[in-house]
Amino acid sequence: MQHITLKVEGMSCGHCVSAVEGALKELGASGQVDLAAKTVTVQYDESKLQLDAIKAAIEDQGYEVV
Repeated sequence: MQHITLKVEGMSCGHCVSAVEGALKELGASGQVDLAAKTVTVQYDESKLQLDAIKAAIEDQGYEVV
């Protein structure tokens, strides 16, 4: 399993947390949002999922991965 922490702009509330964590779950990854730090820590199987797909899923929810 791979762990990565991404800096994400635009998250500010519980809905943001649910949207991002839900999108990651749909991909087969798990994520934990830290609103204060503006980060998402993602755990995923790198043999089944690419980092670009994770970034795209977060951005599709309306947030910016920086």
